[in-house]
Amino acid sequence: QVRLVESGGGLVQAGGSLRLSCAASGRTGSTYAMGWFRQAPGKGREFVAAISHYGSATDYADSVKGRFTISRDNNKSTMYLQMSSLKPEDAAVYFCAAGSSWNRLRLGGVDVWGQGTQVTVSS
Repeated sequence: QVRLVESGGGLVQAGGSLRLSCAASGRTGSTYAMGWFRQAPGKGREFVAAISHYGSATDYADSVKGRFTISRDNNKSTMYLQMSSLKPEDAAVYFCAAGSSWNRLRLGGVDVWGQGTQVTVSS
């Protein structure tokens, strides 16, 4: 089983940038497709982005397309989410996720969750 640990969250002004990282331990490397979800206070957890095992395919929620970029470095067993042009509505706890299929992650095909990292965007 893989263990996922997120980092890089924090406070940023609207329009700013932030990069989240997700370090995987255990069964790592290219074993899993990976992705990001987020949950704002009082709302459900929503899909943000996903990336295939070797990084050749990606999937984004419409709300972040063109502003966020997902990537991974299997040599470091780490996935990233580069967030730019941040908006107050991007504020949430961001969760790292792993699953067997990158294009099913957005449908809830998650096998492992991280503990989350808080992103706060000030207006």
